[in-house]
Amino acid sequence: MSFLTSLWNYILVSAPFLMFGLLVAGIIKAFISVERIKKAMGGKGLMGAIKASLLGIPLPLCSCAVIPTAATLKKQGASNSATSAFLIATPESGVDSIAMTYGMMDIPMTVIRPVAAFVSAFVAGALQLVFKTDSDVVQMEAEVKASCCGSSNKKDESVIVKQSFGKKAKASFHFGFIELVDDMAIWLAFGIVAGALIDFALPANFFDGLSGWAGRGAILLVGIPLYICASATTPIAASLVMKGMSPGMALLFLLVGPATNISNILVIGQYIGKRGVVINLLSIALVALGFSFLTDYLYSAFSWPLNFNISHHNHDSSSWWEISLAVAFTMLLLRSLVFVELPKRIKKYFEDKGNSGSCCG
Repeated sequence: MSFLTSLWNYILVSAPFLMFGLLVAGIIKAFISVERIKKAMGGKGLMGAIKASLLGIPLPLCSCAVIPTAATLKKQGASNSATSAFLIATPESGVDSIAMTYGMMDIPMTVIRPVAAFVSAFVAGALQLVFKTDSDVVQMEAEVKASCCGSSNKKDESVIVKQSFGKKAKASFHFGFIELVDDMAIWLAFGIVAGALIDFALPANFFDGLSGWAGRGAILLVGIPLYICASATTPIAASLVMKGMSPGMALLFLLVGPATNISNILVIGQYIGKRGVVINLLSIALVALGFSFLTDYLYSAFSWPLNFNISHHNHDSSSWWEISLAVAFTMLLLRSLVFVELPKRIKKYFEDKGNSGSCCG
């Protein structure tokens, strides 16, 4: 099988579920404001952490884009507990990544992934309460800066603007299929290409035996400081499992990569304090490790097959709507790469090459 065939197969499998996820993400974004999220996160103690963890699971915000939202919530009175839970649950999951997990992997991984994200977020929120980290925080007077993952001229989402249903519907399509694709285009393209390349180039069972502490430690060391969005990790993780990696190790990659990156760790420390950041990182690492071993145990104990959807999809039998969605998704991705990402990179190279302050650079 050629690389291009493998690449097209990955697009065919992922496109229907990702397009559905983008649609739902747009609806959530258009109809649920930051102010509503803040009100829903209201509540002291563990209840605030639980609500923030649950709210963060479906929201379509990446690790970088979640910073302005979380910082705004913090400035409007959210506790370290709720803010930390929101910061962890949101980038680790999302309707788009959940849909892709179902499309490219299997039902157990589709369920375990958001559950693990919720637990890691809740544990971090609970520990913030135990160690009373709110006392460490010095409120910043400067306005919250827009994330470098998105547009710098976006309006403050905490301001409630009444719109008609038609305008909200239009806004939902624009956010889901334009803005959200723009935000994650480079990483999503990388994830699909990398997954196809692993499928094409590596022999079967290449990762057999790499399921102990050493392999997991390597994933943590690489995944915590670096960043790849949740949807982009899915095709890579699916390919790694098909080449012999255990599902538990793949889950570790799915959880750790999207949750953190070194630049955002430094930024968010201004809002939740140094102890708050350490607690978040430890919660992410320890809970992800725990679920990694638990997932391997469950697959072994219940003899769940590892025939992920990506492994047995036959593009020759694809329906017309699958092909249509694959073409539409490819066009959306190429539009973002050619007309948004490429000009942005060129402009940054020529005008801001001396500026090392970018958080996503």
